[in-house]
Amino acid sequence: MELEAGAIVEGRVTRITDFGAFVEFPNGESGLVHISQIAHQFVRNIRDHLQEGDVVSVLVLGRDERGRLDLSIKELTPAPVEPPRPKRLPRQAPEFENKLKSFLRGSGGGGKKPGGKGGRKRR
Repeated sequence: MELEAGAIVEGRVTRITDFGAFVEFPNGESGLVHISQIAHQFVRNIRDHLQEGDVVSVLVLGRDERGRLDLSIKELTPAPVEPPRPKRLPRQAPEFENKLKSFLRGSGGGGKKPGGKGGRKRR
């Protein structure tokens, strides 16, 4: 049985490394699921998603220049739905900013402590 790009096959995880998981198929052939092809979200530790001995379905992405199988689990799972981002508020007009600064200066909101003379402390 020759595995080609686009095939969906079940295999057993035989080894886990820092960069991915090796999956072996019933025909004796094996391939790599790179860490970036395990899940849609960021994967820091592969063992949070897979364990040696797990049986997984993978999509054959193709073969690299050495003939090794490139595999994906992520491509077989639906992408998570992202919540809509809130719209940014438009920037206030410069006139408003100037009026606000003027108001704060006039109302004592200029940053001085109540009852203090302001300025630096002497030693």
